[in-house]
Amino acid sequence: MALSPSEINDLRAAKSLLENPGLAAKLSNFVGSPLEAGLKKLPESLNAAINAVARKSVEKALDVALMTMDQDDREPPSNWWHKVAVGAVGATGGLFGMPALAIELPISTAIMLRSIADIARSEGEDLRHPDGRLQCIQVLALGGKSKGDDLAEAGYFAARTALAKAVSEAAEHLATKGMSQKGAPALVNLLARVAARFSIVVSEKVAVQAIPVVGAFGGAAINTLFIDHFQDMGRGHFIVRRLERLHGQEEVRQVYDAL
Repeated sequence: MALSPSEINDLRAAKSLLENPGLAAKLSNFVGSPLEAGLKKLPESLNAAINAVARKSVEKALDVALMTMDQDDREPPSNWWHKVAVGAVGATGGLFGMPALAIELPISTAIMLRSIADIARSEGEDLRHPDGRLQCIQVLALGGKSKGDDLAEAGYFAARTALAKAVSEAAEHLATKGMSQKGAPALVNLLARVAARFSIVVSEKVAVQAIPVVGAFGGAAINTLFIDHFQDMGRGHFIVRRLERLHGQEEVRQVYDAL
């Protein structure tokens, strides 16, 4: 069955969200200058620390996804309240600067994951099943257009395809064995893949927070942009997923490419 005009409009809105410039462009507008120079100034040791914190944050997000997500009715998601919560965490992090990243990022990511799940629920995703929950985790790897992420430059479906096998294997493991083996290769592989791509966006966030004058207000604003970006990614992704459940992946992909 072909997509209706209203469904095509939904898909057009999803594509606009998913293929628009990523967080770096939004942060550059916020600070009034490109981020590339700031990213180059980050020392190698800090990059390693960012990767470690990003992985820890994704691991915590997975715990949230598997333990506390409920299937509810399809009321609109509470995006605003999640933004307020993440902004408050960012303000605290802004006061203490870079040393607070290891504490602030896992909390922000967990709140962000709850917001993504809220969006997924509103688009009819079944969060009672492992695949639905892992789709929320996958959103953290959908960073949007970014000069630091060649795969994202290739587009939404390229990034999603690269993660498809890892998500499928992890969902199969969870469906059969649950969380009894958290160190299972399928879960470790998915976490590594998501964390590697999430860390690119986190580096962009850190490059702005490293500016001395950012402070608490700037930390709140940066975190608000951070969650707003991933809410957009989540909204776009789960609109596509909703339409795929109705019309099949191939049909939706063809219309998406044609828009």
